[in-house]
Amino acid sequence: MNDDAADEVTIRAIFPAIVAALLLCLSTALNAQSAADLTGAPAAEPTEAAPDDPIDIGNLTEETDRAIASGLANVFTQIEGLRDVGIAVQSGVVTLSGTVTNQADRERAEAIAARIEGVVTVENGIDRSYEVETNVSPAVKTLIDNMRGLVRGLPLFGVALVIGVVIAALGYLLAGRRRLWLWATPNPFLAELLAGAIRVVAILAGLVVALQIVDATAMLGLVLGSAGIIGIALGFAVRDTVDNYVSSLMLSLRQPFRANDHVVIDGCEGHVIRLTSRATVLMTLEGNHLRIPNAKVFKAIIVNYTRNPQRRFEFELGVDSADDPLGAMEVGLQAIRALPFVLAEPRSQSIIQTVGESSIILRFFAWIDQRSTDFLKGRSLAIQAAKHAVEEAGYELPEPIYRIRVDDRRKSSEPAPADAPTPESSPAPAARKSAKAPSAVADRAEPDRAVEKLVSEERGSAAGSDLLDTQRPIE
Repeated sequence: MNDDAADEVTIRAIFPAIVAALLLCLSTALNAQSAADLTGAPAAEPTEAAPDDPIDIGNLTEETDRAIASGLANVFTQIEGLRDVGIAVQSGVVTLSGTVTNQADRERAEAIAARIEGVVTVENGIDRSYEVETNVSPAVKTLIDNMRGLVRGLPLFGVALVIGVVIAALGYLLAGRRRLWLWATPNPFLAELLAGAIRVVAILAGLVVALQIVDATAMLGLVLGSAGIIGIALGFAVRDTVDNYVSSLMLSLRQPFRANDHVVIDGCEGHVIRLTSRATVLMTLEGNHLRIPNAKVFKAIIVNYTRNPQRRFEFELGVDSADDPLGAMEVGLQAIRALPFVLAEPRSQSIIQTVGESSIILRFFAWIDQRSTDFLKGRSLAIQAAKHAVEEAGYELPEPIYRIRVDDRRKSSEPAPADAPTPESSPAPAARKSAKAPSAVADRAEPDRAVEKLVSEERGSAAGSDLLDTQRPIE
């Protein structure tokens, strides 16, 4: 055997021994490093691993778990209610144990643990302690601390209260300048509304400033939000009242009538006494007071008889169907036009209304001036004059005709009484009275001023506010 062959045999013989020795040295070094980590001894500085070197995932997870547990322990130590909480971390899962005095501390511990980086999930095993001492003592301490803080803040609260009251008082003083608001607004009702709005704004401003001084911004938001909700609820609750006030404002700005006007509002007739912030007060033709809500007045159909003093009346008169209706119309119109209170312009007129089996109905129209003639009296006198003239001209007014059947089954032979009246012996009808003189007719048609006088007397004696103003535009 030559030397090369001998060397090859020698190398093959010792190579396994060399590999075994190297593996033994590497294992010893790894065991020493692990022991140093567990005992806290300083380890050798790590060398930079090559990109292809394997990474020990188990060691990195254990280090992360220890870091999470250490960080949570440091945090819980600084919080009084969480100092007794136990912490266990395994593969990023944090398990909390122990007891706390209230549910808020339990939830807070879980929230803090969930915010730590590297935590996968939190298992909250903390129990709440129901011991009297552990629960009452913190509450008493908190109450004492709050009372001390309140006592320390009393001077600040006093300053805030004084400033709020001063602001509200200034608003009330400004709103009390009634002459100023009457000068600035078109009517007393609007001035009253403006003054009330200034008072409300002053109170809210004082409250806002006071809360800002004591740094109660959260309470400020609560107060403003509650005020808005209450305002909406009150708006629905007093919707009719708000509608009535708005209608009063509109009526005071654009007035549909004046004091003592003769009006008909939604079928209610009377003379206007006053317009208040809530209702329109009328005096009926019978002398009674009538109050109509302004919301109803604003929406109602209003007839104002005083606005135009000229007013037309009409009535119907029937003649026999055999008579000439045009002639009867002419006779009636002449009698009506001859009345001193009937206006020449607009001119009186007449028409044939209907033609029946036994009568022809005529309708007459005439105009009067209500300032000098009462409407009902003038109409009554015109009817009387037209009827009298038509009858005097020979026209017959139709009478109702009834057919009566009398069946007397009794047989009596007794003669009729001697003093029984006969058709021939019936008294003759009284002669018609002559027509009144024109001056007497005019006097009888004078308007009745009784209701107007009552309204004037009440307006002069009443001290209540009246929104009717002759300076305001009228619709």
